[in-house]
Amino acid sequence: MEDVLDLISTEIYQKSYVIIDDFVDEEFRRALIAEQNELVKQGKFRHAAVGKGGQKQVRTEIRNDEVYWMDADELSPLQKIYWEKVDEIRKVLNQRCFLGLRSFEGHFAKYPVGSFYKRHLDQFHAVPHRVVTVILYLNESWTAEDEGALRMYFSQEEGTERIEDVLPLGGRLVVFLSGEIPHEVLPTKKERISITGWLKDID
Repeated sequence: MEDVLDLISTEIYQKSYVIIDDFVDEEFRRALIAEQNELVKQGKFRHAAVGKGGQKQVRTEIRNDEVYWMDADELSPLQKIYWEKVDEIRKVLNQRCFLGLRSFEGHFAKYPVGSFYKRHLDQFHAVPHRVVTVILYLNESWTAEDEGALRMYFSQEEGTERIEDVLPLGGRLVVFLSGEIPHEVLPTKKERISITGWLKDID
C-alpha cells in the first residue's frame, strides 16, 4: 500500500491525476458489488441530481445515472474498510501536496445501459469544497466494446485539448484534482458500477 500511496501523491503533484489498477483485490471488489446489488433490490438508489440546495434537480439530458449516498456515520463494514483506504490517500496527499483535505463523501453510482454524464467539473461555485475526486470501479468485466469510458480533458498550448479515455475496469482507481480536470462519462453499452467520492477541505 505504501508504494501505491507514493505513486498517487507523486502523480497528483506532477500531473493532477493518477490511474491505479487493482487498487482492491477481487474478493473485496466482489463483496462491494454484491452489497451494491442488495441496495438496488432494497430500492435505495435514486436518480442523480445536478446542482445543490434549492438549485438541485434531476436533469436526465445532463446525467442519467442512479446513486446511493453513503452515510459516514452509518457505514457498512465493507464501506468502512473502503473509507479507511481513502483516508490513507487523504493523509498522504496532505503530507506531500499540502491540500488541507479534511473529509470524504461518496456514493455508489450505477449507470444503466445507454446512460451518460455530460462534460463537467466536480468543483464549481455550488460545490467549492471538493478538492480531489476518487473513483473506484466495481464492474465484473469490461472491454472497449462496452464503451462507457471516463473521458478526461487536458488543456494544452494554443487552446487545444488532449483527451484521455479511461475504461471502468473492475478494481481500477482514478484520482484527480476536482477543480482542474473537466470530464464526462460516455454512453455505456453495459451497466456500469462505481464508488465515486470527493475529498473535501471542510468537515
